[in-house]
Parts: sequence; structure tokens; C-alpha cells
Amino acid sequence: MKLAKRLILTTTALAAVTAGTLLSATTGQAATSQPAHADVKAPAALKVPDGNRLTGVFSAEGVQTYTCTDGTWKLLEPAATLWARNDRSHRPVALHSRGPVWVSTVDGSAVNATAIANSPKTGTIPELLLQSTTTRGTGVFADVSYIQRLNTHGGVAPTTACTGTDQISVPYSATYTFYKPTK
Repeated sequence: MKLAKRLILTTTALAAVTAGTLLSATTGQAATSQPAHADVKAPAALKVPDGNRLTGVFSAEGVQTYTCTDGTWKLLEPAATLWARNDRSHRPVALHSRGPVWVSTVDGSAVNATAIANSPKTGTIPELLLQSTTTRGTGVFADVSYIQRLNTHGGVAPTTACTGTDQISVPYSATYTFYKPTK
């Protein structure tokens, strides 16, 4: 039963993100800005170890879904769509969901990761450094070693108390950078 509920929640959140993405694309409104790679700056606490090279920079827009646990909001899962930063066609190139996992919509490759460092920001979810725990496939996410979540906006859990099994999805945007070992 829990697995079915989780699948429904993830599917619903991704559908909401995709619908919002399509709406912003059809209205001509940009979901996120598209600065150059040089504009992506990470705090020192989130520095990727030497021996890794930047292989991808993606803009993301989605939601952070929270569930009520013991009267407070706890993160249940993220759901976001990623785009290549300089792709003017605004086609999704990856989906991000619980795990956390990123799955390429282009080649099916995937990367799971775990947070190893964070840099808090006022009024938004923290920026993160994540280390890969597993990869799948031979595409864009093959052999990814580290991921940074940068330039975060929104996504913060409500500060109000909650009851029962309430859930809420809070919009957020971020830039995700992906690194692979230098060969």
C-alpha cells in the first residue's frame, strides 16, 4: 500500500511540474534564467574534490513535497524537471525525484546520490554537495561522481504546525552541476 501511495505521489508531483513547465513554455515566460557556466559559483563548503571535472549544468524547476510527521513538516520528496542551461527550445533533459535520483529523458542514464555537505541560505532550501552512490546506463549521467545543487530559490517547508497526514508541495528552482572523474 505504501509503495502504491509513493508512486502516486511521485507521479502526481512530476505531472504538476511538467504541466507548469509546459504552461511557462507556451506563455513565453522563462522558468529560470540561463546564465553562462562561469556564473555558476559554489560556496567553499560545497567544493567538488580535485580529480573531478564539470560535465553538465542544468536549470531545474519543481517542487519540494513535505508531509506532516509528529506535528511538523518533513521532506518527503523532490520532483523537478531539468533543462540544459543554454537550450532555447526548453526541452526537458532529465527528471529529479526521491532517492535522490536524476534520470535522463534523452538517454535513460541515471544517478543516485546522497548529500555530504550543505550551505544554508536564508529564505530558501540549502545548497548541497552530493556524492554519487550509483549510476546506470552509458549516457549523460554515466560515471557521475558529484552533484551540486546551487542557486536555490524557494522550496522551504512551512513553519506552521500541521496535523494528520497533510502534505504540501512548495515550488523551487535550482541549478544542478554534475561532475565525473578526470580520466
